[in-house]
Amino acid sequence: MKHNENTLVKRITGARLFLPLVALALVLIVNIIKTPTFFNISIQNGVLYGYIIDIINRSSELVILAVGMTLVIATGGIDISVGAVSALAAAVCIRLLGSSYDAYANPMFLCILAGLVAGILCGSFNGFLVAKMRIQAMVATLILFTAGRGIAQLISAREIGGKMVSGQIIYVRMESFKAIGGFLPKVVVPTPVFIAAAVVVLAYLILNRTALGMYIQTVGINSRAGRLVGINSTFIIFLCYAISGMMAALAGIISSSRIYSSDANNIGLNMELDAILAVALGGNNMAGGKFSLAGSVIGALTIQALTTSLYAMGVTADQLPVYKAVVVVIIVSIQSEELKGWIRMVRQQISAGKEAA
Repeated sequence: MKHNENTLVKRITGARLFLPLVALALVLIVNIIKTPTFFNISIQNGVLYGYIIDIINRSSELVILAVGMTLVIATGGIDISVGAVSALAAAVCIRLLGSSYDAYANPMFLCILAGLVAGILCGSFNGFLVAKMRIQAMVATLILFTAGRGIAQLISAREIGGKMVSGQIIYVRMESFKAIGGFLPKVVVPTPVFIAAAVVVLAYLILNRTALGMYIQTVGINSRAGRLVGINSTFIIFLCYAISGMMAALAGIISSSRIYSSDANNIGLNMELDAILAVALGGNNMAGGKFSLAGSVIGALTIQALTTSLYAMGVTADQLPVYKAVVVVIIVSIQSEELKGWIRMVRQQISAGKEAA
């Protein structure tokens, strides 16, 4: 019986991942036609280069954000503050590290830890409003969506002409910090790839080897029923938002390491939309309940592959959102249950017409 149940679960999971994989494959196939050198990989200065490497590398932050967003959406919520929280956590980390105009520098481990704690506190704030105060998730996370980037700008303030000016770009003094968003010595693969892979593997193990995954699904399907069977729905929702905040902080720290600075205006900008899209493209139910972590990862890779592909085809940054929106609408429509039902109905009508003839 247990073997049959495992086989059924694998079939359901495979069916759920089929369309996200097809969407990713379509994006890559288009590149074979439009950009013949798209799959070329070379080693320059001891590190890997190429469009594919760039996709995997640049999608690392989005993959990390998608992990946290998947859990939040699985509980029936949403978190639109992750982009601002990324900027805030990056500002905290870089400020403590010591910038080019600061006379101090703190241990890197403690600075990164402080950034992660800042993200967890932001996520906990969102979780408190949603889980305990029963405020609608969109409204609750809108607070930090608006204020988070402003707080990051205040943290980034420095003295110019005798006055404190907020929103300044603060640059990293500690060279070792740059390896987080770049390359480790004598390692050809970008460091963010290892970090994202570790996050995904750890999340998978926790969600599948413990009861947490089942608890999250139960709360997303029916939180009231979950409470009746002894699940602390309030704590589960709170925990998911706290994890989302921590993932946002980690993504922000990686982003700041890439550019060797903290840019409160641009780090994490619009990343919350891409994270939500990654979950949707992964075939997850946006109303909550059953979720697929692997689907969200595939969705994140698809979005980054699409972005890199459009750039490779000569699409400018200001035109990118239009093309991206069109392709995403097509991909989401293909996965729509309504469209599948309509196609089945048309097939039945065609079959009935043939039989009548």
